[in-house]
Amino acid sequence: MARVDLRVTLASPWLGADLGRVRRVLSFAPHRPGFRSARHILIRQVRDADLAPDLDAMGWLGAEMARIGHGGDVGMMTSRGLHHHRLAHAGPVACLATVGLGNAERVGRRRMVSPGGYGTINIALLVEEGLTDAAMIEALSIAAEARTAAVMDAGIALPTGRATGTGTDCIAVACDAGGVAFAGLHTALGEAIGAAVHEAVLAGALAWVAEHGAEPALAAPGCTGALGI
Repeated sequence: MARVDLRVTLASPWLGADLGRVRRVLSFAPHRPGFRSARHILIRQVRDADLAPDLDAMGWLGAEMARIGHGGDVGMMTSRGLHHHRLAHAGPVACLATVGLGNAERVGRRRMVSPGGYGTINIALLVEEGLTDAAMIEALSIAAEARTAAVMDAGIALPTGRATGTGTDCIAVACDAGGVAFAGLHTALGEAIGAAVHEAVLAGALAWVAEHGAEPALAAPGCTGALGI
């Protein structure tokens, strides 16, 4: 099968993934989450200094997307420099990822990140297969598993244990509607999803560690880091 064509454009402060045509998108993105139809998935870069505790991040992002004519698309945010994005392919799957780990967490052992400790992992996944609703949910779960494996492989040390992700990670899965009903680890599609996501996130995580080290900032009581970036 030919490599899936996920067209990526960088025009700061936006990183865009053109899905080629209107697709079904399942995500928990800040802008237009859930099951949606969209042609693009966009990631808006923000500066840590912009992230006031009282910021209505979702409303702000929606207004920013509407301003550039993409109010009907799916949107995410990152404080990571957009030039650090990573793109990986595996069979019928393409994965675009931005990886910041200042907000890293160990699953099941929440910590409170320090001011300026924002950072998130954004994943935009295009599957060139027609999936059922259930298969899209399964694909999103496989992407999350691959993200976790990649972060653990990067070896981020926290007081709570080895990091498994960040407190504000976001995943969007795009595909056409169709009859493919399974995307689990025993399937060729699940294998491709896992391979593409793991490659993109690990490359981004290792680049972040090379810049910042493997021990993100320690806890600061009362700061939740819940702005979604």
